[in-house]
This record gives sequence, structure tokens and C-alpha cells, in this order.
Amino acid sequence: MKKLLSSLPLDIDLGILLLRLVFGGLMMTHGYSKFMGYDQIAPVFPDLIGIGSSLSFNLVISAELFCAIFVLIGLLTRFSVIPIFITMFVAYFIAHGAQPFQEKELPFAFLTLSFAVFVLGSGKYSVDQLILKK
Repeated sequence: MKKLLSSLPLDIDLGILLLRLVFGGLMMTHGYSKFMGYDQIAPVFPDLIGIGSSLSFNLVISAELFCAIFVLIGLLTRFSVIPIFITMFVAYFIAHGAQPFQEKELPFAFLTLSFAVFVLGSGKYSVDQLILKK
């Protein structure tokens, strides 16, 4: 009962694992759907930051699919979450910037979660830990 009433975490590494699995898994599903619908989405994908729509779309897929897989397994987690953070920053502030908050809640949630993953790192239950274990 003391543990339940305490303000201290029960198991921080287990919490980080759950955060990585949920965040990486959800982000990966968005990237996978873009990857599978590449031929339909690529021609209409906007060039929001002036680097070309094709390059923008490929970078979004890389972030949302491949970087999300790295976050999911905990491989180079802090480096892998940076492209996701940038993608969600652009989605929230530029792509959906003029929309009401209710329509851009998902990019905001992913932006916030990507920052949390960056701050917390990969935790004990990760490929990073296996590689860097002394």
C-alpha cells in the first residue's frame, strides 16, 4: 500500500519501455500506411518547408516508419526520435497550423511524446542497453 500511495515511480524502466512501445508502435502504423499508399499519396503530398514534395514525403516515411521501429526496439533511441520530433513539429505548426486544436491533437500528442522519449532515453529494456552494457 505504501508503494501505491508513494509519489516515487514503481519501475521507471518499465514505464520507459511502455512509452517506447506505445509511441513507436503507433507512429510506425502511420508510417506504414504512408509507405503502402506511396503511389497515391506522393503526388498530392505538399511541400511545406521548401525542399520539394517528394523529398518531404520520403523524409516523413523515414521518420514515421524506420525511426519509429528504432524507437520501438530502443536502438539509437535519442537520435531516432529527433526526425520524428521534427516531423511532428512541422505537422503541428505548419501543416495543421491554422486548424483548431481538436484537428491537430494527434500531431501535438506525438510531438510531446517524442520529447518525453528524448528526455528519458531508451531505458534498461532496450537494444541500446544491450549494446552499451559494460
